[in-house]
Amino acid sequence: MVAPPVATTAPPAAEAPSIGGYVGGMVPIECAPFARSVSGVNLRGDAADWWQAAAGRYVRTSTPVVGAVLAFRRTSRLPSGHAAVVSRLVSDREIRVTQANWVPHRVTEDMPVIDISPDNDWTMVRVWWPPIGQLGSGHFPTWGFITPEHPSTRERLIVAMQETIRSVLGSY
Repeated sequence: MVAPPVATTAPPAAEAPSIGGYVGGMVPIECAPFARSVSGVNLRGDAADWWQAAAGRYVRTSTPVVGAVLAFRRTSRLPSGHAAVVSRLVSDREIRVTQANWVPHRVTEDMPVIDISPDNDWTMVRVWWPPIGQLGSGHFPTWGFITPEHPSTRERLIVAMQETIRSVLGSY
């Protein structure tokens, strides 16, 4: 009897998990409205101001939770701050986020974010940069995570992301 052939190639790309992939082509939406729509955290204004605006309305924490918004502080590189939605927990110091406009006019799904803060409290992070396919060299200060009233799941985030993209693209 002849043994069956052994597979020597990797599975097709469609089966492999993507890291920080683009979703929906060119999508003209800023990070804050996208994060609001996908997470259900109903805050407005610059993302850098969301942390203060969330006080008394939402749980603010240094612990990532799927569906929570990671609020970035205002910097010279991020004059309005930034908001990204946690889509996966990888480890104590690594998460994946789904976000809009980290790369201009793009929605990215499951982008790695690494906690580089000395106290392991997510106050300083490095973020995946899709144009080069690796973590960017910049360090970005954050406030922490704003947790929505109702917990989410990855599956619900995917549906909300798709609906948000359809809504934005349908209005143009």
